[in-house]
Amino acid sequence: MTQFLVNLCRTRTSTLCTLLKLPKMSTPLRHFHASPSLHRKSLYKTESKKIRFYVVHRYLEYLKNYDKVLERSFPGAMRVYRVFTVGIKEFAQDLRDYFRIVRMLNTPQRDRFKNLTRREIELYHQMPKDMLKLAPVLILSTLPLANYVIFPIAYFFPRTFLSRHFWNLQQKSEFNVSDLKDRLLHNRPLFRCVQAQLDKLERHKRYAEWASLLGMIGSGVQPHVEQILRCKELFMCEPYHLIYLKRRHVRHLLKVHDLHTGWFRRTRLSERAVILKAMDNAILREGGVHNMPAEALRNACLIRGLNPANMRSEDMISWLNNWIAISSAVDKENLSLLLHCPILLAYNEPSNWSLIYKDKS
Repeated sequence: MTQFLVNLCRTRTSTLCTLLKLPKMSTPLRHFHASPSLHRKSLYKTESKKIRFYVVHRYLEYLKNYDKVLERSFPGAMRVYRVFTVGIKEFAQDLRDYFRIVRMLNTPQRDRFKNLTRREIELYHQMPKDMLKLAPVLILSTLPLANYVIFPIAYFFPRTFLSRHFWNLQQKSEFNVSDLKDRLLHNRPLFRCVQAQLDKLERHKRYAEWASLLGMIGSGVQPHVEQILRCKELFMCEPYHLIYLKRRHVRHLLKVHDLHTGWFRRTRLSERAVILKAMDNAILREGGVHNMPAEALRNACLIRGLNPANMRSEDMISWLNNWIAISSAVDKENLSLLLHCPILLAYNEPSNWSLIYKDKS
């Protein structure tokens, strides 16, 4: 009778544990007088689970730190891997943003850029050049085994084959200044083209003021914004309107604004002026130049043809405010004035002068 009750209790306990989904007890109750073999078997299962858990845990920890193991064993390969993985992610994100911006601009509205931020307009300005530079690497890397050759070559020549998404901070600074130097070399030829058209304005009422302004720039003196704005009507007709510019004049103007000298020259210059004005309007909408971060200040100066290296933030802010003052007074009839601002406002800037002639001094 006693044995029957013990068996019945065990059966009911097992059934209750199953229904409530409770874990079975690792050791039997002392009152039931369980056998030593069952106790040893239960302990074996518990220890086996602990060992399996420990092995899996250690394996997962090893996988988490595997990149550090690879970096110690193959530091060069890991650097290349990180450059391309991080760069591709940033490029893909900017590419998505760029196509989103293009879709927004293709919608019919009066002011296409009004709803865009400064950063979005700068991305719209810069991304086509990045896509063109990176396209050969991406296309050739799809060929069988070509990525083993293309990626190392691109890594060792990043300025030629990679976009800014793959550059580190030092490379960004060096390459941006180097690109600006190539543009600044066209400032003097562009200024000579402007001077060459002065004789055609002898009968214009602003001839004396414009001749004096060009003389100031030629002698190393920076004219005031008010003097430039008084002569803005000269850019609404011959000889400084985009339609009337000579071929050599247009070519140097394209180079100053980092545009190729191929097809649709005047159309692309007009579009560049519209984008520059849209950037300036976006800066004003976002609170003005003084609210821009330091990196955005430097980038804005580079886009407009000013070398920000070794310049104080106050000087960059002052220069950009002068630029925006002219940009705010420009309309679609005298966009050519805005395109000539790199020489009207930055021709005699010490930072630009030192960048061009530092090798000769």
